[in-house]
Amino acid sequence: MSAQVSDGSFETEVLRSDLPVLIDFWAPWCGPCRAMGPVVDELAEEFSGQLKVLKMNVDENQATPSKYGIRAIPTLILFKDGEVLEQVTGAVSKSSIKEMITSKLG
Repeated sequence: MSAQVSDGSFETEVLRSDLPVLIDFWAPWCGPCRAMGPVVDELAEEFSGQLKVLKMNVDENQATPSKYGIRAIPTLILFKDGEVLEQVTGAVSKSSIKEMITSKLG
């Protein structure tokens, strides 16, 4: 399972993380976000120990999505050492996300 992150914990959980971080920006009312939820949870299990997978509710946390220019959800951003490596918006296949992760972290 992926864990939740907030504006308040973002710096510690994401920017200062020893592991790379995949963060899913989502909202409960968003159909594509709900569809992506199980995929993101599966990725969290598959990359356990190699990648931290977190979710941020954009309705409850508005500062961080605004800072990273998120205008549509779901948006997934891959961070490493506090820097954005890759970003993808919309409901995409699990294989596409895995390829993004392995190509950037491989």
